Amino acid sequence: MIKLEKDPSGTYRQRITIGAHNLFADVDADLGGENSAPDPHDLLDSSLAACTAITLTMFAKRRGMPLESINVSIERDNSKEKSGEYQLSLKLEIIGNLNDDQRQQLSSIVEKCPIHKLLSHATININTQVV
Repeated sequence: MIKLEKDPSGTYRQRITIGAHNLFADVDADLGGENSAPDPHDLLDSSLAACTAITLTMFAKRRGMPLESINVSIERDNSKEKSGEYQLSLKLEIIGNLNDDQRQQLSSIVEKCPIHKLLSHATININTQVV
């Protein structure tokens, strides 16, 4: 379960509790926040980056590939978000002494990342209850 509460240290700053972990969210100063934490879009986008890196690392480990790490950078274009278009560009840096075939195998499973599938193919239904 994920719980969120207003954090007293800022106007829009929120504390997100996920099990034993605490994260924070805020908005930029031009929106009235203090820019003290990532904004919600950054948190969404970072879940894709993390899932991509974990998925590729797990795949490489199962195949015995000499993968050292995956670095992911994401650029977002949300200029058309209000009309339902949200563009993310992923750039992957695959680090390790891998041959071309292994690199191709890793590239071919990027879209198998569960968060990638959710963001690009799923119909998401949100049921909201005010208590």
